[in-house]
Amino acid sequence: MASIIVISGQRTGEFLPLGRRTSVIGRAENLPLQILDDLVSRKHLRIRFDAASEKYSAEDMGSRHGVFVNRRKLSEATILSDGDEILIGQTMLLFTDKDFEDRESALSHYKKYGERMRTTRLQ
Repeated sequence: MASIIVISGQRTGEFLPLGRRTSVIGRAENLPLQILDDLVSRKHLRIRFDAASEKYSAEDMGSRHGVFVNRRKLSEATILSDGDEILIGQTMLLFTDKDFEDRESALSHYKKYGERMRTTRLQ
């Protein structure tokens, strides 16, 4: 399965196992992953699993500030790939095609991902 990991913002380190369902992320209290960010709508982002293709897609739910995947603003549902960064408000999320047992294993994965993304300066 796949997961979302919060990599910046107040909920850094939280993760959401996506399973084979549709998940909504936003500021509302009743959502599986609540993002406490003033620029995030109550229902901001929908991540949908398509059983036929076995892929996940991200969709803006009509938010005021939009949803960005890899720095590109979404205008329609977009298929997600492992390592995609999703920005909602001032909160960055990481989409990964991995599932985690607990918060610590999700954080460990994020740390390894962060190390891969660092650029090396040549002297």
